[in-house]
Amino acid sequence: MNTPTTGRCTLVGAGPGDPELLTLKAVKAIASATVILVDDLVNDDVLEHASPTARIVHVGKRGGCKSTPQAFIDKLMITAVQEGEQVVRLKGGDPFIFGRGGEEVEHLRAAGIDVEVVNGITSGLAGMSSLGAPLTHREHAHGVVFVTGHAKPGDGGTDWAQLAATARQARLTLVIYMGVSSLEHIRGGLLQGLPAHTPVAIVQHASLPQQREALTTLGEVVNTISREGLQSPSIIVVGDVVQGARARDAQAQTAQKAA
Repeated sequence: MNTPTTGRCTLVGAGPGDPELLTLKAVKAIASATVILVDDLVNDDVLEHASPTARIVHVGKRGGCKSTPQAFIDKLMITAVQEGEQVVRLKGGDPFIFGRGGEEVEHLRAAGIDVEVVNGITSGLAGMSSLGAPLTHREHAHGVVFVTGHAKPGDGGTDWAQLAATARQARLTLVIYMGVSSLEHIRGGLLQGLPAHTPVAIVQHASLPQQREALTTLGEVVNTISREGLQSPSIIVVGDVVQGARARDAQAQTAQKAA
């Protein structure tokens, strides 16, 4: 008599895009999955680690585009686990940083399903690392705040003026996700607590070959994004740590002139 297979679910962070930034634990989870539910921002190259027999279901969720309803994704995961499948919910970046991982864990646990979470490198960290700059620095930033620029419908969203005042007083770096479409509003609030000359970095498609970036100031950030044609998915980093990226950029320009 065959023993019924016990299903399980793992939320896996696929990282910012570069498949080489996957953790070993993520690779093992993907390889052992029989069903993989894949977010829209996950690089297809990551799926090369999947078993040839795995069923891959694309459940895209991207701001401004038609998205798979979250309730449908939750139902897919629960049903597959109950049918004995080894389910991996593959999410861009880290599942617990603006990936709705917390909501999915709650729904799975409510259905009596244990969940494992495998962290991934978030784009806010990868983007700044690609510019050769940190998010914290003993002389420039004592901490970092990850914040979304995309409020839940019906939610008033972040008090940007208050956040800016706190960031200035506590010397914090602000890393803004999903903020391009509402950047003018965000900038207006931040300027109430931070000076216009505060350094800003924008990184689109962090860690991927098509990555693009721009260095600017808080006062000029809206004009910079428009001029450079930067779009989502981008992260916006506000704070003095961006000076590290500026220094590297200046050094590269000097080397190029000397060559």
